[in-house]
Amino acid sequence: MVTRIASCVCGQLSIEVSGEPLGVGVCHCLACQQRTGSVFAALAAFKAPYVVRGKTTEFLRLGDQGGRFTFRFCPVCGTNLFHTEEGYEETSVGVAVGAFADPDFPPPTDSVYDCRRHGWVQLPPGTIVFDKDPE
Repeated sequence: MVTRIASCVCGQLSIEVSGEPLGVGVCHCLACQQRTGSVFAALAAFKAPYVVRGKTTEFLRLGDQGGRFTFRFCPVCGTNLFHTEEGYEETSVGVAVGAFADPDFPPPTDSVYDCRRHGWVQLPPGTIVFDKDPE
């Protein structure tokens, strides 16, 4: 089984996941743009169990559909590394794709909040596009 480790910039915080991603996607919502400081967030979902090493700072955000998402950051360097959704903490985790530092990581298969996508951002061919959050 494939094991992957994603870590923050300073190395204080890491998360180890196993298996292939349940899904890889990008989100163009304004909250993700502000949270990442980029024009979109690239996330990969993995099944639990997962192992977290290091200390985290947490931020709770309410999603448009009412979901409660807890984002975990490194308190030293500020890297936003992973998040969980309330009620699903024991089953899955979303990890920032860039934190794997793997240019061969699988590309996104879906794009949400496409209504907020910057016009110059090009998606991989075949990406399923949703104007907002499909859930």
